[in-house]
Amino acid sequence: MKPLRVLHVLGAMNRGGVETWLMHVLRHIDRERFQMDFLVHTDQPAAYDAEILALGSRILRCPHTGDPLLYARRFFHITKRDGPFDVLHSHVHHFSGFVLALGRIAGIPVRIAHSHNVTAPAELEAGLVRKTYLGAMERLMRTYCTDGFAVSEPAAAALFGPEWSQDRRLRVLYCGIDLAPFRVAFDPVVVRAEFGFSRNDVIFGHVGRLAPVKNHFFFLEVAACISSREPRAKFLLVGDGPLRPELEKRAVALGLKETIAFAGLRSDIPRLMIGAMDVFLMPSLYEGLPLVLMETQAAGLPCVASEALPTEAIVNPTLIHRLPLSAGPLEWARAASEAAARPRIGWRRAVEKLDAGRFDIRRGTRQMCDIYVGRGSGRPTAGPQRGLAERNQGEG
Repeated sequence: MKPLRVLHVLGAMNRGGVETWLMHVLRHIDRERFQMDFLVHTDQPAAYDAEILALGSRILRCPHTGDPLLYARRFFHITKRDGPFDVLHSHVHHFSGFVLALGRIAGIPVRIAHSHNVTAPAELEAGLVRKTYLGAMERLMRTYCTDGFAVSEPAAAALFGPEWSQDRRLRVLYCGIDLAPFRVAFDPVVVRAEFGFSRNDVIFGHVGRLAPVKNHFFFLEVAACISSREPRAKFLLVGDGPLRPELEKRAVALGLKETIAFAGLRSDIPRLMIGAMDVFLMPSLYEGLPLVLMETQAAGLPCVASEALPTEAIVNPTLIHRLPLSAGPLEWARAASEAAARPRIGWRRAVEKLDAGRFDIRRGTRQMCDIYVGRGSGRPTAGPQRGLAERNQGEG
């Protein structure tokens, strides 16, 4: 029996939330039943490329230069040369409308738009040209999608509109994480020594792309306030991105040069969370449903987060303290210091909290595969998840 062939569309397979989740899926999916390939909008190598190829998947390069006709020609060439595909699963937010329209012309029977982000704040300030583009893409999605997924209710509303739950093609499908790495013990002395930190230091950390939405400049302001009240404070920023040079300069200006480490891209996030960090700071401007928050909770790591964080992401409320960004760096520093002073729950207990819940990658992968198979065979699939209470019923 031939495997069901799924084509995922996204920018590049670098280390980010969507990409890391897709890698979790690829590692856990039954690769004899499902063939996952990746159409990427770049001709440059990316962090996960080698593992993707090693697992038997393909990277199909379709650079997006802003010319829709050129993109369409490249897309049709790829789908004809490397197809046929049974499922087109697009992760490029509004541009998914154009991708799914091309998929319909190419004869791909199952076409999925997947919303991973909440972009409404930026869109409210968009000009006429941008709003026209967004409206056109939304109409294409409504016309050509057979299904729509979103990582949270706010993410669903951001891409599919406030009445999304009335369309039975649309549903919330929670992404998950691999919990196995969070069941391993790590020596904090060894882990911290990599960054010049000691076991007695109090380490405040963050994991994420160094880009405006993650609000790292606010993180640095909070760090400066923490340093003024806690001499043992150290700071660990994991990730890379366009703002790194500016952030490093700002850290020096705030007197943080000797107390902060820019760790860059890392593949050992569970190890760093369990072995190095004491408190996680998450001052994001907006979020769809951040997988990194699932990881902090699996690690038993206290987190001070902005109110942009969707409540659906909170599995263990004792670990999460939400604050508005308007409270300012001083109030954030106070909350972070209080979180560091409280006894930390054991990471073994913490990971058990997520084990039976909706954010285990095994459960999410099964749900998604059931939808793939149901649509591909013409069988009906479950309707949209309409209410938070309904979704949470019976979940751990």
